Amino acid sequence: MGDNAASPARGSMVRVQIDGDNIEPEASEEFVLTPYVEALTQRAMAYLEAGYPVHFAGQAGTGKTTLAFHVAAKLGRPVSLIHGDDEFGSSDLVGRDAGYRKYRLIDNFIHSVLKTEEEVKTLWVDNRLTTACENGYTLIYDEFTRSRPEANNALLSILSEKILNLPKLRRTGEGYLEVHPHFRAIFTSNPEEYAGVHKTQDALMDRLITIRLGHFDRDTEVRITMAKSGVTEAAAQTIVDIVRALRDVGVKNQRPTIRASIAIARILASNGARPRSNDPVFQWVCQDVLASIETAKVTRAGASLMPQRVQEVIEKICGSPRTRRNATGRSARQANGENTCGHVFGASPERG
Repeated sequence: MGDNAASPARGSMVRVQIDGDNIEPEASEEFVLTPYVEALTQRAMAYLEAGYPVHFAGQAGTGKTTLAFHVAAKLGRPVSLIHGDDEFGSSDLVGRDAGYRKYRLIDNFIHSVLKTEEEVKTLWVDNRLTTACENGYTLIYDEFTRSRPEANNALLSILSEKILNLPKLRRTGEGYLEVHPHFRAIFTSNPEEYAGVHKTQDALMDRLITIRLGHFDRDTEVRITMAKSGVTEAAAQTIVDIVRALRDVGVKNQRPTIRASIAIARILASNGARPRSNDPVFQWVCQDVLASIETAKVTRAGASLMPQRVQEVIEKICGSPRTRRNATGRSARQANGENTCGHVFGASPERG
């Protein structure tokens, strides 16, 4: 297969082997497989094996792309990956005329007779949707609603009649391509209120089976944070609890997401810091990562109240620095299952 380059899929824990224009997803040992993820995978696989396309819809940071690659890896077929783009037209999915080839023959066998033949042929190049349909690959169309609805019209006949309508310019000349029986399609999308997202035509949505994703449960978020950063379980629990407590504070979104937990944990690990209220690194990391969330609540001067809210949550979960300095019997509390910030494992309510 030539030289392959291994790389992660958009920060996920599904390894991909890139071979030319195709992707070979592989399950990674670091992939976090919890009951929540297993249940979503089983549902998606049931639909795909029955021949239906799957659509993972949800807020940013809910693992749509990672889950799409994980499911594609279980299908065991090469992947054609397309990212939605507002500039797309149908040709960006199906293919286009990429130039021409000119053939000229000069026959001067008889010196007194000059015979010239000239032929010009267009050069057609298939794009990834056509390649996937022809070879039975798995199509991952990431954030497909960022493409204009008319650009996706070619998908309608593919998903219902299993036929791709092709321009006659294609090199083999046929006007239709029968979709390979192993072809499968996985779509992902963000909500319509996100910037740059188009409303999809009903005809396409009617052909998809949509699985709506929310934020991971607490256990999954803790395990992902640990796996992506290397922090201890106690530290990951503290970070995740802070992030979950601040969720839904933002305007028209559900930030902070699991990405915030991973960022905080990685920075703490790289700086040798710990999630404690009296750790200065922990304080400024939380403020920089979390306090930038846009909130409708502001002070009289128009400043955001988010930094204050972040500090309140840190002190609520970790305890204030004064409380920590005056605390006694720390060893006894740790023996009862308290984490580095002093709250009991599993005692904090589920949030978000």
